[in-house]
Amino acid sequence: MADSSLELYSITAPGLEQITTAELDGLGMVARGGSRGGVSWHGSLRDLYRANLWLRTATRVLVRITSFHAGSFAELERRARHVPWGRFVRARDHVRFRVTCHKSALYHSGAVAERLAESVSAATGCATASASVPDAAGDDPGATAEQLFVVRIDHDTVTLSADSSGTLLHKRGYRQASAKAPLRETLAAAMLLSSGWDPSRPLLDPMCGSGTIPIEAALMARKIAPGLHREFRFERWPGFDSGTWSDLRDEALSGIVERAASTIVAADRDAGAVTAAKSNAERAGVISDLQIVQRPVAASEPGDSDGGWLITNPPYGVRIGTDVRNLYAKVGSLMRTSFHDWRIGILTASPLLERQLGIPLERMFETRNGGIPIRFMVGPATRETGRGS
Repeated sequence: MADSSLELYSITAPGLEQITTAELDGLGMVARGGSRGGVSWHGSLRDLYRANLWLRTATRVLVRITSFHAGSFAELERRARHVPWGRFVRARDHVRFRVTCHKSALYHSGAVAERLAESVSAATGCATASASVPDAAGDDPGATAEQLFVVRIDHDTVTLSADSSGTLLHKRGYRQASAKAPLRETLAAAMLLSSGWDPSRPLLDPMCGSGTIPIEAALMARKIAPGLHREFRFERWPGFDSGTWSDLRDEALSGIVERAASTIVAADRDAGAVTAAKSNAERAGVISDLQIVQRPVAASEPGDSDGGWLITNPPYGVRIGTDVRNLYAKVGSLMRTSFHDWRIGILTASPLLERQLGIPLERMFETRNGGIPIRFMVGPATRETGRGS
């Protein structure tokens, strides 16, 4: 594949588009625009590699291959014969299609996938090419060994993209041990990036679960690329530039700082969660940057710091049917007393629970976690009772 300008698309969880856009800007890549669930941009093959290596909030990075009109299966098959499948697929590869159809003559996604799979087989000799039923972008586990093609048919216009990531980008490789209701790494990173947290300031997660927020914070503080220790689908493309990829990884390795600049504390009252957090932090290579302790929320303390960040993902009180208002009130009380010089970032599912904090809050983004609508709220601690937004 020539190292020219590629049309690229970063898939995100709906609601995180602006955060991913800011990440791209920070990498020197100018986003052209976005839609719900993704951001469009142009870049080189090197930029494609860098995006997969460094983006903390994206789910996948796609390459737009082509767009054409198809009002019938005959036209689809004819057009598909001209798609450069060989840029992305070798004869031994497994191939999968995710197809969505909207207001088009071709409305049967499975039949579309079957026709395109036949085209790949004919062009590349890939005997294992297969069709797949549509699935949700965020829930598709994917695999580095298989090539996913994403197909959207809208008013008879077919847009075909190749996934360059393989396994979803939130799978950094460190989280094998999980506590209850684990938080995705991409969402934890979005919380940290949108909160305004400065890695030179202390951070505490008093309900850390398996440690995702503190671990992501340590990775940021150490300037460790989130994709440094995993594989990507683009590494198996026929035109893969191993030299460029090796240079990018070496550059990322050389930029890692020796230790986090400030204290990062991961705490939880559950012994199993603490064990999971320690195990995950060890795999992530940041165990020495974290203080991981078992203690209840009420025992939280700011240490010697005169200001920092408390960022957490408490129970939502939705699925398990428990009343967690007292927990939120307890957190609010701590912020107004022991942590009154700190700021808070909290993921919630209810304005009612937010009001229990008694702290003025600003909404940073809205998305879903485990199918539950949630929003991330940020605010200053204060000695006076405020109201949530």
